[in-house]
Amino acid sequence: MSEGKKIKLAKSRVENRLYSVDEAIALIKEIKFAAFDESVDLAVNLGVDPRHSDQMVRAAVLLPHGIGKKVRVLVFAKGEKEKEALDEKADYVGADDLVARIQEGWLDFDTVIATPDLMGMVGRLGKVLGPRGLMPNPKTGTVTFEIGRAVKEAKQGKVEFKSDKGGVLHFPIGRASFDVPQIRENLMTAFSAIAKAKPQASKGKYIRQAVISTTMGPGVIIDVNSILKEVG
Repeated sequence: MSEGKKIKLAKSRVENRLYSVDEAIALIKEIKFAAFDESVDLAVNLGVDPRHSDQMVRAAVLLPHGIGKKVRVLVFAKGEKEKEALDEKADYVGADDLVARIQEGWLDFDTVIATPDLMGMVGRLGKVLGPRGLMPNPKTGTVTFEIGRAVKEAKQGKVEFKSDKGGVLHFPIGRASFDVPQIRENLMTAFSAIAKAKPQASKGKYIRQAVISTTMGPGVIIDVNSILKEVG
């Protein structure tokens, strides 16, 4: 069966209705058709206007079961903080040398952490790291002197999320190979973090819609109200 027929068949299995969390997770696992272990992604449409800085949503969440992939962590630190990063198995640690490599086009890492005193140096990489969502930020805990904890959390599956121009969050919450309870716990933890990140300037309904899908599969709309009742 061709990939086009497979996606059509998968889409035909999704009804035009709201699914409970458990129904949605079970369904995306059932209709998965790719040969590889797909990522499970969460997309959340928020009632915010990101054109206003006071309505931008940006935070991070430590998922209890991680995202099922090895996270390559780069740390800008010197002295004792450099040693702290290496002790927690950071993949790359340095300062000016890393800035030079990145300026030359090297980007083989997934997360960037920096001590506050080196942010002046890291700031020179804004045009490179910013568009890729890799710029360290105090709101996500990636600008900190607690380097050891930051590296450990990144390795364990801490995921950053940021609303795009349309007010939508989109980030991974696991793999298709995870069982339903694992994906469920990651999803509920993510929703709790999203709810806590609500900007004070946001008016009306904050979380409007949520869709869960695998990398190649169709989206399944989740009943947001039932989730919010559970996470409080």
